[in-house]
Amino acid sequence: MIDILLRIWRPVVEIIILTIGIYYAFNFLRRTRGWPVVIGFFVLLALTIVTTLLEFQILSWLLQAFFAFSAFAVLVIFQPELRRMLAEIGNLQMFGTAREQRENIEVIIQTVERLGEVRIGALIAIEQAMPLAELVETGVVVDCEATPEMLETIFFPNNAIHDGGVIIRANRIMHAACIFPLTQRLDLSKSMGTRHRAAIGLSEETDAVVVVVSEENGAISYAYKGQLTRGISLENLRSFLTSILVKNRKPRSLLDTLRLRLRARNWRHSLAEIEHPD
Repeated sequence: MIDILLRIWRPVVEIIILTIGIYYAFNFLRRTRGWPVVIGFFVLLALTIVTTLLEFQILSWLLQAFFAFSAFAVLVIFQPELRRMLAEIGNLQMFGTAREQRENIEVIIQTVERLGEVRIGALIAIEQAMPLAELVETGVVVDCEATPEMLETIFFPNNAIHDGGVIIRANRIMHAACIFPLTQRLDLSKSMGTRHRAAIGLSEETDAVVVVVSEENGAISYAYKGQLTRGISLENLRSFLTSILVKNRKPRSLLDTLRLRLRARNWRHSLAEIEHPD
C-alpha cells in the first residue's frame, strides 16, 4: 500500500497543479478580449484532429504548420492578458500600510460623493501593480497629493484638463486628462457612455480599479477585470475598494485565496441580481 502511494503521489500532485492552473487561466481569459481567440484556437485544434483522422493530408499539413508557430502567435496576441496575469500573480502592495490604504480609499469616496451630488462626470483609475502611464494616450503630468478638493478641481467642467481620466498611484495624482483604451466588446448597451467604455477597456488590459461618476445622473460605478458594476452606493464602493486595495500583512495560503475569490464572486453576483432583477 505504501509503495503504491509513493508511486502515485507525484502524478496526483501534478494533476492537481495543472487543473488549478488551467482553471485559473481559462477563468482569467474568459473575462478578457482574448476569449474569442481561445475559442477559435480550439476550433482549429478540433479541425486538425478531424483532418488527421480522415487523412486529409494537405489540410492536416497546413493546420499542423499553423500550430508550429502558435507559440509566437500567443505571445503577440495575448500580450496584454499575459502582462495582467503576471501582475496579478506578483501583485505588489502599492498603497502602503492598511491605515494609509483606507485613508486613500476615503479620498476616492469623498470625491465621488461630492461629484455625484452635483452631477459632474469623473473617471478615476487606481493603479496597482501594472504601470498605467504606458497604456494611456496623451495626459498631463500632475504628480500632486490626492485630495477630494484637487480631484474636484480637475473634473470641474470649465477646467482645461477636465476631459479624460486621472491616474492615482498610492496617495498621489500622477496624470490627468488621460485617454484610456475603449473596450471592443459588442455585448454592451449602445447607450453606454464613453467614460464607462473607457473604464471597462482599461480594466480589461490592466489590474487597475476604475471608478466612474456619471454626469447624467450622478450614479457611481466601478470597473475591475473587465466587469462593470453600475449604480452602487458609497458603502458598497467602500467595501469593494477595501477588499481589493487593502492588503493584509499576513500572507494568505492558496486555499484562503481561492475561498476569498469565491466569496467575492458570489457577492458580486448577489449585488448584480439586486440591482438588475429579472
